[in-house]
Amino acid sequence: MRKILALLFFSFCFLVNGQEKDAPKVGLVLSGGGAKGLAHIGVLKVLEEEGVKIDYIGGTSMGAIIGGLYASGYSAHELDSIFNRQNFDILIQDNLPRRAKTFYEKEDAEKYAITLPFDNFDISFPSGLSKGQNIYNLMSRLTMHVSGVEDFSELPIPFFCIAANVETGEAVVLDKGSLAKAISASGAIPTILSPIKIDDQLLTDGGVVNNYPVEEMRSRGADVIIGVDVQDSLVNRDKLKNIFEILNQISNFRTIKDMKIKRPLTDIYIKPDITPFSVLSFEEGNAIIDSGRVAAVENLPDLKELALKTGKAEKRQPVTKIDSFNINSLSLEGNSAYPRSYVQGKLKLRYDEPYNFDDLNIGINNLSATGNFDRVNYRLIPVDDAGNYKLAMQIEESSNKMLLRLGLHYDELYKSGALINLTRKSLIFTNDVASMDVVIGDNLRYNFNYYLDKGFYWSVGFNSRYNTFEEHLDLNTLRELEQSDEIPGLRELEIKLHDFTNQIYVQTLFQQVFSFGVGVEHKYLKLSSTTFNDVANNTDEIIFDNSHYASAFGFLKYDSYDNKYFPSKGIAFKGDFHLYLYSSDYNDNFAEFSIAQGEIGYAATPFRKLSTRISTETGFKIGNDQTDVLDFMLGGYGNEFINNIKPFYGYDFLSLSADSYIQALFEVDYELFKKHHLIASANIANVEDRLFSTGNWLTLPDYTGYAMGYGIETFMGPLEVKYTYSPEVQESHWFFSLGFWF
Repeated sequence: MRKILALLFFSFCFLVNGQEKDAPKVGLVLSGGGAKGLAHIGVLKVLEEEGVKIDYIGGTSMGAIIGGLYASGYSAHELDSIFNRQNFDILIQDNLPRRAKTFYEKEDAEKYAITLPFDNFDISFPSGLSKGQNIYNLMSRLTMHVSGVEDFSELPIPFFCIAANVETGEAVVLDKGSLAKAISASGAIPTILSPIKIDDQLLTDGGVVNNYPVEEMRSRGADVIIGVDVQDSLVNRDKLKNIFEILNQISNFRTIKDMKIKRPLTDIYIKPDITPFSVLSFEEGNAIIDSGRVAAVENLPDLKELALKTGKAEKRQPVTKIDSFNINSLSLEGNSAYPRSYVQGKLKLRYDEPYNFDDLNIGINNLSATGNFDRVNYRLIPVDDAGNYKLAMQIEESSNKMLLRLGLHYDELYKSGALINLTRKSLIFTNDVASMDVVIGDNLRYNFNYYLDKGFYWSVGFNSRYNTFEEHLDLNTLRELEQSDEIPGLRELEIKLHDFTNQIYVQTLFQQVFSFGVGVEHKYLKLSSTTFNDVANNTDEIIFDNSHYASAFGFLKYDSYDNKYFPSKGIAFKGDFHLYLYSSDYNDNFAEFSIAQGEIGYAATPFRKLSTRISTETGFKIGNDQTDVLDFMLGGYGNEFINNIKPFYGYDFLSLSADSYIQALFEVDYELFKKHHLIASANIANVEDRLFSTGNWLTLPDYTGYAMGYGIETFMGPLEVKYTYSPEVQESHWFFSLGFWF
């Protein structure tokens, strides 16, 4: 009996060893296809359910991203969850959060529709619509648990991916180095995402040269190859209706021709039905993933048979999430123009303090937001088992020092305007920027800025601007005309304002979130009207003020809004104080005076798609009551108004005027569709001379206004229409605006 049992035992061991020895090595090939590549996740779900053991993974483009993450240890369900959480518009378009930008960068980034490189006064175009920084940040975060792996054969599943050399057109196999960088390079869709430099090679989407690397997989020893093909098929002429569809069809000629050779090399060929989707159909991710599952189920008999031959794969354990870590050193490559201290300051990097990825991404975004770098690559390399890491950074400084930027805008006050901007970086110092706006249209304007960014130290700025506009004005706005005997019975007049302002200031960050600054200002103001003639001086206009003013000022700002025009969360605060010390005194009535003002706003999203905003602001004059050209003027709708002009629903521009005011605004913003906003607004105000001295600021509001508006976020800026009404005057006004405000 013992001999029989021993014989059975040895026979079983021999059988098992023979099975293990003869078990085929399985390679998984995942093609590129943009958003259609999400179908790979559905296929992986079925492979896991059936216990198919994968020995190698190779992929291109989205196949490289999905395959690389799966090879690093993620399960199919984890990948499903990861990709369902992403906002692909933000990822692809590199929309950096506003909090990553300095106050200067916020203002600079929110008024131009088009930005083009303009070095040597030669217009060129960017290498991609996006640098791909957000995608790289995400890949780096997701692969941190294998950041110490240099050879991709040492990943939980050996892996390689394909990229294309932009200079030579050759296929490049990536199987070593940074996994995050490799899969980002393989997925750098031409014209949409900029190429990535690896080992002095400029690499782009591997789908250009080898979108289905089955031969490479076979050469690595795979006995059985499972291939998932999410490439396009050719379509009929009735679906070729525009140039983009035609170009996409032409680009598919090669890949479809190649598949005639590649498909026979595939043992189990899985072709999801992705015809309803495009390369950018990320919003239909669940349907695309399901198409992959359906296609894999159609091959279930072959998959089950393969699982029997290879033995069941072990169930995947969740990837260990690294929530916090310490950075104890920094290695930096690629910086020549920008010193190490500048980079470290933007990162807000302090050694041996607890960090998480949110902290790190804020620092990386701070660097990206400067526009001084084409790409910021980094790896967190473990140095011990105690959670200490070295931050290894490779930065690519932008060679573009001059930019040409354009914008268009229309509103009811300034009317139409075309903005032409010329920006020069590193004009005098490495980290300075000079910017000149010229607005051509109904009202000629310019705005020149020079800013030397010193980070947390005192930065220096100079601003010079010229503004002019004309507006019909009720006489109640100008109190001196109200009492004039020269123009009896006149109810309206056409006024023209010229403003020429120059400022020199210094500013710094306070508590890392507030911007505090002080400076001096020269201002020239001319306020006139051509509604009637000045008979005494024999001119065609009457001049109410034509003076130069000199002042000192200080300001304090905080802004965490996620969007300037349609904020859904965050807080904004701004306080300003001007002390007017001198005037050329056209009206011979000047005395020193001060103007103080402040505003605070809060935005929140209590329900999905529904945001609420509440804000309040106030301002008052201290001193001379005679100089009223700088008084507060309320009415209309808009942004970027000069001096003390303030928007107020229910009244036309400049309809309410006094040396002090207080107002509050409440808004409800419902996002009907993506980037389409239906907004209901209500504002109240008290506007009166010496409002705070009389105590009337505590009384019920004298002025109220309501508005219903519709706004659309476009690449040119917001497109908005507002209907406003005030019960006090029982009048309504329509306001329309298009484009970023400048």
